[in-house]
Amino acid sequence: MKTATLTWLSAILLLVQLAMGASAVADQPSLRESRDAGLQRGLEQAVDRLGLAAAVEREALSIALVDITDTSRPRLASVNGDEMMYAASLPKIAILLGAFQRIADGSLTYGDETRATLIRMIRNSSNTAATEMLNRVGMAYTAGVLQSPRYHLYSPEYNGGLWVGKEYGKGSAWKRDPLHHLSHGATALQVARFYYLLDTGRLVSPQASREMKAILGDTAIHHKFVKGLEEARPGARIYRKSGTWRSWHADSAIVERDGHRYIAVALAHDPRGGDWLRRLIVALDELIDQRPPTQLAGLGGMS
Repeated sequence: MKTATLTWLSAILLLVQLAMGASAVADQPSLRESRDAGLQRGLEQAVDRLGLAAAVEREALSIALVDITDTSRPRLASVNGDEMMYAASLPKIAILLGAFQRIADGSLTYGDETRATLIRMIRNSSNTAATEMLNRVGMAYTAGVLQSPRYHLYSPEYNGGLWVGKEYGKGSAWKRDPLHHLSHGATALQVARFYYLLDTGRLVSPQASREMKAILGDTAIHHKFVKGLEEARPGARIYRKSGTWRSWHADSAIVERDGHRYIAVALAHDPRGGDWLRRLIVALDELIDQRPPTQLAGLGGMS
């Protein structure tokens, strides 16, 4: 009974804390209101040119692209952006957020050991590190952060979003996502929102956002987005988290190169998905690089 009482008190305190921060995020225009018709046409043409239109049609591929060269004027394009898919290790970014929320409320200490575990979880995609950190943060706590009024990173209104309902290993799920019953799921648009909130300093705090972004840098896994850019568009700075399990492939990143900055997210369900993402990121990079930053245009939006 004592443990159950503490769990409920922890959940209530979390909701209060996140609700207090909700207005700061809600005051900003929605990223969904920042759709850019020109970028959307370019994305659809690129998908067709790469021979991926059929995959989009059967909902085996979802993509979100956000030009954040000017963070106050993002430009959004997407296909199947609200399609919830199994995302393998990509939702480990949700554990990262949960950990920093715990650190902010004083219930987790951010020392060398904690940082090293988070780095292994993100850069090396260690399942052992992810499971350790998820248990330290708490699955219910993580789910509460994702569904909180402050972040809305998982929302029935938008067909779900980021979800972690199971350890990264054998065993049964704690709680699959309420809409699609996935243990580790994501939608491209909600992942894009995660990165936009991160890049504009609105995940937990500006300082915490900077530290999370640093942890997302220097990946140890060179495939998909990273491989495509290294081969065809070298010189980019990439902050990313990918995921792979059987025929499910996912990648997500903030990419900075030659004065341009953008968010790219892609989720695929096909044995060829890894190759799709490797070729896709090059086409997305070319779309962003078509015009110099001073000529970029788009609607305002922040979340």
